Amino acid sequence: MSALAAARYGKDNVRVYKVHRDEKTGVQTVVEMTVCVLLEGDIETSYTKADNSVVVATDSIKNTIYITAKQQPVTPPELFGSILGTHFIEKYGHIHAAHVNIVTHRWVRMDVDGKPHPHSFVKDSAETRNVQVDVVEGQGIDINSAIQGLTVLKSTNSQFWGFIRDEYTTLKETWDRILSTDVSASWQWRRFARLADVQANAAQFNPAWEAARSITLKTFAEDNSASVQNTMYKMGEQILARVPLLETVEYSLPNNHYFEVDLSWHKGTKNTGKDAEVYAPQSNPNGLIKCTVGRSGQKAKL
Repeated sequence: MSALAAARYGKDNVRVYKVHRDEKTGVQTVVEMTVCVLLEGDIETSYTKADNSVVVATDSIKNTIYITAKQQPVTPPELFGSILGTHFIEKYGHIHAAHVNIVTHRWVRMDVDGKPHPHSFVKDSAETRNVQVDVVEGQGIDINSAIQGLTVLKSTNSQFWGFIRDEYTTLKETWDRILSTDVSASWQWRRFARLADVQANAAQFNPAWEAARSITLKTFAEDNSASVQNTMYKMGEQILARVPLLETVEYSLPNNHYFEVDLSWHKGTKNTGKDAEVYAPQSNPNGLIKCTVGRSGQKAKL
């Protein structure tokens, strides 16, 4: 005998663009998002009995996203996701959980002749601001905010030495190396009781994102890194200190390697150690370092 162990469904890759026009100043602001909404509840018969009477059509979910974007603010995305998720569990009695994922694409206002242009923008990187909102009936609202695709590099002030050396080790110790990574950082908010609780704290979401981003960049640039592990921990503890409503901060940092190229074969050209200037960027394999930083008293998951 078989039984349905778990099920959720919805609409993915809903592209949404919204423009806000300030009629007094002529300044416009744009937001572009990719939204996914997945629903859970008393829907098992649609899988096991071909009973579509319990299905909110995914096309209806898509339409709801657009209508909500028209009627409600889409920033901060944590609030928009909470509004969306709450709608589904309040509108449909048999839907008990809504999972909303929002990817906000980066548009930066264009400078023209040294002045910010009122309605022109540039996409300066693949960086995104991501939000996962889980609204569960009777439990509350869980929000995880994130930065993805923030690529950084510094050409010095990174070390790596003192690690285990055994019969498998070929890596040389170094006191000066290139450090580059694609930052994936996320922070978990303490659980909100209901939508009103999210709305009451909505003013904290944007400053928290700005703080996490600026702390990440500043620490990366200024820390004379003993290891990626130590640098990412410093980032996490600063973010927790800055934003009291956060429970944890998580980083996932791949090593984007740049290897020295030995050119001594060509007329004794020196290009290693202190003489290194030309490097070969690598794609894979790469190191991948992760950590979750929580508040004191929380049990570490190692």
